[in-house]
Amino acid sequence: MKEQKPQAIPFTGYQKFAVFILAVTQFTVILDFMVMSPLGDILMKTLDLKPSSFGLVVSAYAFSAGISGLLTAGFADKFDRKKLLLFFYIGFISGTILCGIVTSYPLLLIARIVTGLFGGVIGSISMAIVADLFTIHQRGRVMGFVQMGFGASQILGIPIGLYLANAWGWHAPFLWVAAMAGIVAVAIALKLKPITAHLAIQQEKSAFTHLMHTIAKKEYRIGFTATALLSIGGFMMMPFGSAFAINNLHITQQQLPIIFMIAGLSSLIVMPLIGKLSDTIDKFKIFAFASIWAMVMIGIYTNLGETPLWLVAILNVLMMMGIMSRMVPSTALVTAIPVAEDRGAFMSINSSLQQIAGGIAAAFAGTIVVQKNKWSPLEHYDTLGIIIIFISLLSIFLLYRVSGVLKKKNATEKL
Repeated sequence: MKEQKPQAIPFTGYQKFAVFILAVTQFTVILDFMVMSPLGDILMKTLDLKPSSFGLVVSAYAFSAGISGLLTAGFADKFDRKKLLLFFYIGFISGTILCGIVTSYPLLLIARIVTGLFGGVIGSISMAIVADLFTIHQRGRVMGFVQMGFGASQILGIPIGLYLANAWGWHAPFLWVAAMAGIVAVAIALKLKPITAHLAIQQEKSAFTHLMHTIAKKEYRIGFTATALLSIGGFMMMPFGSAFAINNLHITQQQLPIIFMIAGLSSLIVMPLIGKLSDTIDKFKIFAFASIWAMVMIGIYTNLGETPLWLVAILNVLMMMGIMSRMVPSTALVTAIPVAEDRGAFMSINSSLQQIAGGIAAAFAGTIVVQKNKWSPLEHYDTLGIIIIFISLLSIFLLYRVSGVLKKKNATEKL
């Protein structure tokens, strides 16, 4: 009963605004990244790319995001988090504009690197802000709403992005995202209050010392490893999702937005529900159940052949329910690990390892998946499913350890 008492604490008006602005920020960053999947088939055909080359475009963003996060980790707790968020968000907008004007594969690769250098850090800054502004008993709900950016990107963003790509070419979605992000940046600059409480409790003066101090803690490293493993599965499947749907399941380019929209609508319902459950039920139990559900559905989906649209939509929804339901409890657990003075550095390193692991996964997936020509089915997509299932089992074990670390931490604090 004691665990449930803090839930009664309502969000203040400003906290509601903070949740909204962080959610729409995540929406634009996620959309910029997620739109690469539905654009995958278009880009592979337009630029005559092999799966390995397209996998490298996805990896370029992830690797640069990871490197950027590591380089900025030591400084993440040295500045006002609002200023840090605004700086990297403006850089992200600039990179997205570049993606919208380049005309060749090498230039697109460079543009994705620039976008990743800035965009990859935004998520970690947002998570640090969440940890600063909300208690552990509120974070499940907050994560549920912030993670809704994923669902919103599928309902509104990806279908509109595909429509723009089909009407005006693959550049249009990136310019549209940049325009939306520009409006959000103005709102952050004008309405978000400075977030500086962490500056008063800093102990290390050197950014490098602070970075090493954060990496040195064993309980932090458990969280880092868990997050990295979680990202691998998503990065392995995501880049080739649209190409698999079109070339293997025989979904048309016009039907593809419907698949994403239905999956997105379901996530808008599921994510807040999972967020509320995460604040009332043991977070690890929810994560474990969602992971097992996801493993079953991934095994089914990756082995499909030609399939009717209605069945693809249902199976995709069931699979995404499992995959996304893992993210809310796992994120809430991991963000509870660091102490206040380490949050920025912890989140930056955590995000970096997540991106780097994802980049390796996308590049690796590109070497496994084979397409004889740009119109033929993808081969070995089912192999990716087997690898992801195995990784998911390891993730359950690591999140169990994270949960154990937090229980010990709570027991110590009560003493």
